[in-house]
Amino acid sequence: MNDDVIDPLSLLEADTTLEAATPILALAANYLVGTRSGEGPVSTWHSADVIADRLNEPLPRRSRPLADVARRLSTMLLNDVNRLAHPMYIGHQVSAPLPAAVWTDALISALNQSMAVREMSPSFTPLEHQVVEWMTDLIGWDSRAGGTMTSGGTEATLTALLAARSRAVPNVWSHGLGDHAPVLVCGDHAHYAVSRAAGTMGLGVRRVISIPSVDHRMSVPQLRETLSSLRAAGTRVMAVVATAGCTATGSFDDLHGVADACEAFADDHGPLWMHVDAAHGGAAMLSPTHAHRVAGIARARSVAWDPHKTLLLPLSAGLLLMREEHDLDAAFAQKAPYLFTHNEDARAWDMGPRSFQCSRRADVLKLWVAFQRYGADALASLYDKLCHTALALHGLLEAHPHFASLHEPMSNILCFAWNPPDIDLADRDAFTDALRERYNRSGRGWITATTLDGRRVLRVTVMNARTDVPHVEALVQGLEAEAAYVLKHHR
Repeated sequence: MNDDVIDPLSLLEADTTLEAATPILALAANYLVGTRSGEGPVSTWHSADVIADRLNEPLPRRSRPLADVARRLSTMLLNDVNRLAHPMYIGHQVSAPLPAAVWTDALISALNQSMAVREMSPSFTPLEHQVVEWMTDLIGWDSRAGGTMTSGGTEATLTALLAARSRAVPNVWSHGLGDHAPVLVCGDHAHYAVSRAAGTMGLGVRRVISIPSVDHRMSVPQLRETLSSLRAAGTRVMAVVATAGCTATGSFDDLHGVADACEAFADDHGPLWMHVDAAHGGAAMLSPTHAHRVAGIARARSVAWDPHKTLLLPLSAGLLLMREEHDLDAAFAQKAPYLFTHNEDARAWDMGPRSFQCSRRADVLKLWVAFQRYGADALASLYDKLCHTALALHGLLEAHPHFASLHEPMSNILCFAWNPPDIDLADRDAFTDALRERYNRSGRGWITATTLDGRRVLRVTVMNARTDVPHVEALVQGLEAEAAYVLKHHR
């Protein structure tokens, strides 16, 4: 026997103990603890090319101890990650995740249950039904409601709109949309998930009707005017999409106003299908302070909600919730007798027929553990804190001579403009982008930018429970320092 031959099973068995896992788990624990103080850089200044050159090596053909792999992981990659757990990371809508949910991710992977059918996930399938029931109860729906976990709001919105499509065009799975396709209606601030869904399902982005906003919220009078014009033209409306926590500003549409419009312009199927994209703002339902933001959400036919956003779960953990669970049956029409049974009771348990995904991990366990460990009240308090910190930044900028808030935050997102002195309006976009890049590369913190009302602006999203008022004060001070440099060197 060749002494160089390694038994692969022995390698696997060697990695099954807690002692073997410690080098990898320690990387995560050290990261969580090491970012607590807020010291050190938030992100990297290395370019993608520099990092790619460091990683350029042949495919490994031989095994090495897991401890060695952990060391390589630490030295080659971890120094250049975005440190979302650092309190000065106030960037995109990706959370510094709850530690209990982080550790649960390893258990989900170890068990590797597939959520397509109950026989592949005997206990986690009923668990998903239970957690979905908790969420639909929060909305205010009755026992007819249901839903499914998703990869996020984009998949949830696509699935909801596929169900709406089947309602508007009952034979769409066999005959397609035909010559007189319906339209989708949404606010001009809606997430690109809506137009992506339109393109994906063959509707086409030209069949998406955009409603202007007032104060970054869909104009209900304009919505009513548009629906009236569509009815007069004989154009069917597949769905109206409202937003609860829009990506740019975190604002909430008037859900009661949108629902009233959907009822006023009912068609032969009843009130127009109202879908609420609450991917970002769904956590407001838990909060007595912010629940009024989503007043009227119970009148929706479908709701998208991402617990991996403002419930601070690790990616990915999304939800699609339906007022009538049977609506999900119409979203997909494939038959797979090797997987899905024809028994009605079994089909009620199996999640696969109602999900875009087949091979889907049991991400519901992270959400269940988060509620079990922290409780809904603590999670609501965390959401309140995120929103309060954004509001504190708004207050800091109210009297600032060169930075100006562009809206009062309705959630944990704030957009603000840099108005440097003696810089032409035409040049401010370039200066704003230069300031953001300079600030992020400095290591002081990390923020984003967007285009709002036709101009480039700075944007923060408070997604870390550690971020507090002193940190947004440090943000303003850091921006002031970097702004002075930009003005000196970029004229």
